[in-house]
Amino acid sequence: MSSQKILKVLGLLVVVAILVGACAPAAPAPAPAAPAAGATEAAPAEAAPAEEAAAAPADAAAPEGVKLVCVIVPPVENPFFGAMAEIASAKAKELGYDVLQLVHDDDANKQMELFESCVGRKAAAIILDNAGADASVAAVQKAKDAGIPSFLVDREITQEGVAVAQIVSNNYQGATILGEYFVELMGEAGDYVELTGRDTDTNAHIRSQGYHDVMDEYPDLKMVAQQTANWSQPEAYGVMESILQANPEIKGVIAGNDTMALGAQAALIAANRPDVIVVGFDGSDDAIQSIMQGELKATSLQPVAEMANQAAIQADAYIKNGKADKPEKQSIDMVLLTAENACQYKTFAPTGSTDPCTVTK
Repeated sequence: MSSQKILKVLGLLVVVAILVGACAPAAPAPAPAAPAAGATEAAPAEAAPAEEAAAAPADAAAPEGVKLVCVIVPPVENPFFGAMAEIASAKAKELGYDVLQLVHDDDANKQMELFESCVGRKAAAIILDNAGADASVAAVQKAKDAGIPSFLVDREITQEGVAVAQIVSNNYQGATILGEYFVELMGEAGDYVELTGRDTDTNAHIRSQGYHDVMDEYPDLKMVAQQTANWSQPEAYGVMESILQANPEIKGVIAGNDTMALGAQAALIAANRPDVIVVGFDGSDDAIQSIMQGELKATSLQPVAEMANQAAIQADAYIKNGKADKPEKQSIDMVLLTAENACQYKTFAPTGSTDPCTVTK
C-alpha cells in the first residue's frame, strides 16, 4: 500500500475516534462520603408513628408546639376522683393540650415523684386534687419554682400564694344543708353515728364541723360513735359492722362521703337493718342510684364538672396571658339531692331534665 493511502486511512480512524468519544455517557458522580461515626440522619418530614411517641421516655418533653397539662388525682376507684380526672382532661384536650393523667393514691411521697416527672416533661400546667393539705405544699412549690403553675381542685392546701388557683366546693355549706335534712329525717331525736374521712384531708374536718354546727343544736340527737373510714367503702362496711354490734339501736348514719355511706348502707342491709337512715356527701352516680332505690336518703352534690372545667379553662388562660384573672381561693355552692330531685343529676352535674323522680324499691 502506498504511503498516501496509509495516511488517508489513519485520518479516517482519528475522525471516528473523535465521534465515538463525543457520544459516550458522562462519568457517574462520585458517591457521597459515608457519615461520620455517631452522626444521625435528619428526621423525615412526617410525624413519627403514635407507637414510637408512646415509647418516649417518661422525662421527655411534650411534642414541639403542643403543650402538656398534667392532671393528678387520688385513687380513681372512687368515682368522684375518676370523674374529676376525666372531665378536667377532656376540657384540656378540647383547648388543644396534650394531657397526662396520673394518680397519687393519697400518698404525698408518690405525689412529689409525679410532680417531678411533670417538671421533667416541662408541663405547661398541673391540675391537682391533692394528697394532703400540709404535705402537698412542697410539691406545688417545686412546680412553681420551675415556672409551672398549679390549679387545685376539691382540696385546698394550707398555704396561699403557692398555687395559682384553689377551686373547691363550699364544703361547709354542703355539710350544713345535709345536716339540716338529716335532723329532719331523724325527727330531731335519736342515736346516730358519724363516719369521717381521712384525717389529713381538710375537707373531712370542714364537713364534720358543718354537720355538728347544725346537729349539736338538738339535745335529743345523740352521737353514739364517731369513727373514720378513710373515704373507703370496704372500710366503712367493716366499721359499720363493729359499731352496730356495740350500738344495735342506732337510728341514723351521717357520712363524710358517698363511698363510706354506701359501705355503711350495705352493712346495715346485711344486718337486716335497712330502716337506719343513711346520708352521704359528694353526689356520685352510685349514691343517686341508691337514693332512687330507696336506700340512701340524701347526699350533697359537689359540682365536680364545674370545678374540673374551671381548672382547665383557668390554666389555659394563665398559659396564654401569664397571669390569673380570678382570685386564688374560689368556692362553689353545693346542692342537696334527695328522692325528689336526685334523678335530675348525673356525673356530678344537672342533666337538664325537670321530670319528677320516682323511687323504685
